Amino acid sequence: MTLSGDTAAGRLAIIAGGGLLPSYVAEAARAAGENPVIVALKDESDRRWEGYDHAVIGVGDFAALEGLLNRYGIGRVVMSGSVRRRPEWREVRPTLRTLMKMPAVIRTLLSGGDDTVLQMVIRLIEGNGRRVVGAHEIAPDLLAYVGPLGAAAPGEEDRRDIRRAADAAEMLGRLDVGQGAVAIGGRIVALEGLEGTDEMLERVAGLRAAGRISPRRRGALVKLCKPQQDIRADLPAIGVSTVLNARKAGLAGVAVEAGRSLVLDRAAVIKAADEAGLFVCGIDRGLPAWGLE
Repeated sequence: MTLSGDTAAGRLAIIAGGGLLPSYVAEAARAAGENPVIVALKDESDRRWEGYDHAVIGVGDFAALEGLLNRYGIGRVVMSGSVRRRPEWREVRPTLRTLMKMPAVIRTLLSGGDDTVLQMVIRLIEGNGRRVVGAHEIAPDLLAYVGPLGAAAPGEEDRRDIRRAADAAEMLGRLDVGQGAVAIGGRIVALEGLEGTDEMLERVAGLRAAGRISPRRRGALVKLCKPQQDIRADLPAIGVSTVLNARKAGLAGVAVEAGRSLVLDRAAVIKAADEAGLFVCGIDRGLPAWGLE
């Protein structure tokens, strides 16, 4: 194993948005002997990157990204973390190679769903011979597995809510809108939109407090990968905040797609879930009973 970070596949760059995921990917890369370059997205990345070769660029600055990748001899790129705001068309800075594609790029940024935008970015990055790899390829330990992660397991009513919410999440994903849904007592009460999972759960908590949801029914949050999604970018992810917000919303637990979802800080997630009496589990709809029995 080399410590230089220069492999036959080229040096690794991590495009870092917000949240914890970029840090986990960077640490996993270091542990594997890589020397990753961090490309921190301006106004999105929320940590300091001392100790790594790093630079800050605007979200739509493809010219700066291309120059950075060339300067460090990058052969592989990981896209990780959240991006809360799309760039305005005036903020998009193309390379000479992509200049002719600008009309399509602008149309996609203005009207495309998240998955459509990510697929466009992947094509632009790979158009110069580089390869985009998934965060799970660098940090495979983050992937959810089938069955309960902690002490609690979903009961019969919970499994019905999981199935109902999973059906809704799949339909939502086909529309390229979001990845999550909440079902309570067999009724879909919330779908994830641009606000993200935590804010969706806050809405559920508000509905519960307003008496719009029965206090006797608990319910489940389900997050699935979009059916058409390129799994190299934006896999569904949960962390401690997901568990805490699920508890505030009065839910019984959280289910994510095994092998296609990420669990950030797994030990802390399990501890928080066990303390709250919530289940956190991985599901596989290709298995009998989705691997829950």
